[in-house]
Amino acid sequence: MNTESVFRLEEVKKKYKGFQLDIPELKIPKGFATALIGENGAGKSTLMNILAGTRLDYKGKVTYFEGDMVEKDIRENVGYTSATGYFMPQWTIKAVGEVSELLFDGFRKDKYKQLCEDLDISKENKAVGKMSDGMRMKTALAAVFARETRCLLLDEPASPLDPLMRDKLCGMIREYLDEGNGEKTVFFSTHNIADMENVTDYCVIMEKGRVVEQGFVEELKEKYVVVKGEAEDAAKAEKILIGFRTNSYGYEGLCKAEDLDKLAGLDIAVETPTLSQISVGVMQQYSTLKA
Repeated sequence: MNTESVFRLEEVKKKYKGFQLDIPELKIPKGFATALIGENGAGKSTLMNILAGTRLDYKGKVTYFEGDMVEKDIRENVGYTSATGYFMPQWTIKAVGEVSELLFDGFRKDKYKQLCEDLDISKENKAVGKMSDGMRMKTALAAVFARETRCLLLDEPASPLDPLMRDKLCGMIREYLDEGNGEKTVFFSTHNIADMENVTDYCVIMEKGRVVEQGFVEELKEKYVVVKGEAEDAAKAEKILIGFRTNSYGYEGLCKAEDLDKLAGLDIAVETPTLSQISVGVMQQYSTLKA
């Protein structure tokens, strides 16, 4: 599927001691919810910070909205929430709204108030520094969803939320995309895609600072299959499958659909994988790569 991109990265690199983010090319498609999936330490937050403009000490090139916006317009049209938080610790929820109104032309005070009520934080009077992780994330989400933007960057937004709030977040993301009629985009990171799979259209899987798989979810579910078989065939299947594991009943693993013929002659069952199964299998396959 050919689509316009909201972000295009070319030869982007950022080196730390013992770790390097290395992305020769990456395009994030416009009009979809894209999940950036990877283990803790895979480089997700570094990539998010580069896209958000909070980290500038990298090599390479990042193009926004096909290159047709100046820096001020990019700031107004890209909303960002950080996994570590970026509000001053003494701010209250009311102060967050007041500051956001000053910083961003597209901030809607009435929508912020409604979102705070929907997220059950409207009566919270604690300073940000004294809030729980979940409360801080809900405050950040209320602030960013209250803005008129064309793209949202959400770094680990689901991690501190309980299951009900994760479901609400999925609804907020889908509503945001629907309002845009193909013009709005959400790019969020996660180390556990299970609770967010139903809102994910496209995914990018990272391991050790590198993009190791990407594509539209439905296409990836055609590219890979889950294979289950009997214990006596495990040794042969293990050479072909990724994310391989055994149990008292037999074995299970992920296989590229094009490689199924390599299992010919074995008694196997084939199933459509979840995005979580694809992600875990692919990450395990590349986990031995050197950074």
